[in-house]
Amino acid sequence: MRFHIMTLFPEIFNSYMNESIMKRAVEKGIIEVNIYNIRDFSNNKHKKVDDYPFGGGAGMVMTPQPIYDTYKHIIDTHNIKEPRVVYLTPKGKTHNQTIASDMSKLDDVILLCGHYEGIDQRIIDLIVTDEISIGDYVLTGGELPALILIDSISRLISGVLNQDESFEEESFSNDLLEYPHYTRPREFMEMTVPDVLLSGNHKKIEEWRNDESVRITKERRPDLYKKACK
Repeated sequence: MRFHIMTLFPEIFNSYMNESIMKRAVEKGIIEVNIYNIRDFSNNKHKKVDDYPFGGGAGMVMTPQPIYDTYKHIIDTHNIKEPRVVYLTPKGKTHNQTIASDMSKLDDVILLCGHYEGIDQRIIDLIVTDEISIGDYVLTGGELPALILIDSISRLISGVLNQDESFEEESFSNDLLEYPHYTRPREFMEMTVPDVLLSGNHKKIEEWRNDESVRITKERRPDLYKKACK
């Protein structure tokens, strides 16, 4: 799977993609991450990419030409016939595990990272297929949300996680939050590991984990609990 990132701050992605699971996935050739600096495609002699909004108001708006030319370069270079372009914005649909799962089946995803007060609406109308938010709050740019999408999508692609890192029992995989985990030592600060986890009885362990997932979900995310009970 190939991720194509349109951003004004490409260096933000380098550190994260060169660590841990993401690094291994890239080295194995399971995912490919291509980063494009929108400023490089500006026709302005000063490489300007923003301007004042028509109608007045605070802040600046990203201009359409550099973004569109970046997009054209990506689809032409990689011969993408039906581009899936995701704009990271607080106005978008809230990202979730279902969206991540659906996108993990794609060959290419183009991620558009906005900045300032946003991007010219005509870019959204022309090229954007999905507007996605990572929550009900505002960030200074789309770079952090883009990294979240890359991570959440990549870990669902076959071969990215090894068996010890399997996502199948993680939170949201069955509309339930994940059960608690314990490791050595058996006692820490006078707190002990639940006896059932030391019993060796795999059926009872599975039942305990399921019960804990249900309990935690009911307490913390009643919306998910109702969904899981349907």
